[in-house]
Amino acid sequence: MTERNARKVRRGKVVSTKMNKTVIVAVSTFVSHKLYGRTIRYTKKFKAHDENNECLVGDKVKIMETRPISKDKRWRVAEVLEKSKQA
Repeated sequence: MTERNARKVRRGKVVSTKMNKTVIVAVSTFVSHKLYGRTIRYTKKFKAHDENNECLVGDKVKIMETRPISKDKRWRVAEVLEKSKQA
């Protein structure tokens, strides 16, 4: 068998659960400005597959890259790291 490449993994916060079996996860990264050196927060949103609809808004999750599931979904929820306080 051939060895499969490591999949990309990101950690983020669930910002929307309005779709069925889909959550939107906001992933923040910090980058340094090329000229001024100031640290800038960069946020990107990913649609991730949540098979059991177990995530709630505010949960911290780990998402993993996977095959295309729909037009926009290329990630799936690997695990829930921390449940939100509101639940």
